[in-house]
Amino acid sequence: MSWLLDLFQVYEDNLEHVGVVERKRNGATYTLLPISHTTQTAHIQVDVTEDGEFHSAYVIENKEDTSTVIPSTEESASRAGAAIAPYPLHDKLSYAAGDFKAYGGKIKKEEPFQVYIEKLKDWAESPYAVDKVKAIYQYVKKGKLIQDLVGHRILFLDENDQLIKKWHKNYEALHGEKPPIFSAISGEQESAFVRFNVRSTKEIHTKVWEDIDVYESFINYYKDSLGEEDFCFVTGEWKPVTERHANKIRNAADKSKLISANDSSGFTFRGRFNKSYEAVSVSYEVSQKAHNALKWLINRQAKIVDGRVFLAWSNNRLDIPDSQEDSFDLYTIANVINDKEEKFIPDTGEKSAEVISKAISGYKARFDQVDKHVIVLNLDAATTGRLAVVYYRNMELNYYLDNLQRWHTTCRWLHRYRKNNEGKFVSFYGAPSPRDIAYTAYGSKVNDKVVKEVMDRMIPCVVDGKEIPGDIVKNAFHRVNNPVALDKWEWEKSLSITCALINKKEGLDLALDYENRDRDYLFGRLLALADVLERRALPKEETRTTNAIRYMNSFSKHPARTWKTIQESLQPYQMRIGAKAADINKIIDEVGSMIPVEQFNNNPLSEIYLLGIYSQRHELYQKRTKEKGEN
Repeated sequence: MSWLLDLFQVYEDNLEHVGVVERKRNGATYTLLPISHTTQTAHIQVDVTEDGEFHSAYVIENKEDTSTVIPSTEESASRAGAAIAPYPLHDKLSYAAGDFKAYGGKIKKEEPFQVYIEKLKDWAESPYAVDKVKAIYQYVKKGKLIQDLVGHRILFLDENDQLIKKWHKNYEALHGEKPPIFSAISGEQESAFVRFNVRSTKEIHTKVWEDIDVYESFINYYKDSLGEEDFCFVTGEWKPVTERHANKIRNAADKSKLISANDSSGFTFRGRFNKSYEAVSVSYEVSQKAHNALKWLINRQAKIVDGRVFLAWSNNRLDIPDSQEDSFDLYTIANVINDKEEKFIPDTGEKSAEVISKAISGYKARFDQVDKHVIVLNLDAATTGRLAVVYYRNMELNYYLDNLQRWHTTCRWLHRYRKNNEGKFVSFYGAPSPRDIAYTAYGSKVNDKVVKEVMDRMIPCVVDGKEIPGDIVKNAFHRVNNPVALDKWEWEKSLSITCALINKKEGLDLALDYENRDRDYLFGRLLALADVLERRALPKEETRTTNAIRYMNSFSKHPARTWKTIQESLQPYQMRIGAKAADINKIIDEVGSMIPVEQFNNNPLSEIYLLGIYSQRHELYQKRTKEKGEN
């Protein structure tokens, strides 16, 4: 239950955010939900006056505006099938419209409107009710919601004055072009969800679903109806407990629950306990606050891949470096911490280590000295209704940050696949993200199920300093070793990431190591020299792959034999550029002479030869750039 306690503490530490609407980069809104509230996707907004009269209505066509915070009871939050459990204020037409049946609405059991209006009346006439709730009740109890919506061309009827089930062209003679309501909802009109707002001619009111006074009104009202007290396994206190816990954790359509007990089928606890709360009892308050905090954190900072949630936060500060980010993201955060106006992205090992060290030190300095912990929590659903905690760690902040620093300073290489704010590719020196590692090992078109599993397996490597699984490194090596099967951009990206993975174990630097006598490293240098020489001989507009790169796969398996073929293919290009090839020819001779005769054989090359390729190419390109600058 420690993860529930961690989430409960997040809620308690961020009470100032409760009910405050925040916006994501894509424009969608979210909030730290008050207890006894949930979210629903609304299709129609109905505005009423302060006197409880119909004012106006419209179809909510902007998808970013559909998410609505609504009051919720335990029963309504978990209603399913034919069960009648109305939401206390906003709800579907079948609940909120007193004339639903008159316009062809299907009702299986008792009329849902009667249950809805009785509960709303009880709230509206309670000492906790606010004016907005009373105004909405005064309007809804008249039982003519659909009539008003039809009159204002929000809903549409067929020739028999019944709600149109499904739109087709035959109705254009009656109503013209396809009305917005049929695009806003996926089902029939009668499934539309209605939210209510109160309009005033005197002042601008806060929207009902964003009004803190309305939140508190329902919380205080509903508190009186909670069940008996029992022992809460999370806090150790005696409080009203609940057997019904929240869903919609990952998104508004998510039906999966983290805590559930259903013994009507499947027999989840029979034979061990008589009642579900004998296995574990969680108080209503803790359940609400913990689940609402989790929803808020997911919207705020989680990464989601194929339904799996990757989330990390601290109990002192929510924003911490994420184990799923690459060094480029860490550098961006470091600039913010150190108040740098210009974005500085290091492109050498020394600079990157310095910036990462300052960033980690900056994080440590910003945290309080008491109770510093980091929580890493991953969630996923095996079935539609069950959500599981697949990874959970609560660790000391210094342990987490120190291992994060070690990861970014050991699993590093020079990369050029990230873009800056201006949309231009920039070089950065550091570690790749686990997600990019997955794409490197299994391809850019790999199934998301594989990606999330790789990301999961990489977490111990980042936060605990474990070795990278050998199969991931091996897969990455074999893909990079076959460049003809990849687009140029994907091969270049995969090459730098694979070098970072290999370097995590070997501990080499990007700078060319002239003293390195490792056979595989030297063969890698030879291949890079052949590649650059041929590239220089080709016209600038020529983008074809060089012979060295085309033979790369064969070269790694039979280096001596393949090098003979590559060197023979170089002769026309050496003749074409003449004296300009002298410098590279000289280096080829030097590197070749460094390989002992007995090691110049066809034994397969290890992953280290990729480091030789990259470092040698980088050295030649850097030298070429400097020469052009001097000229």
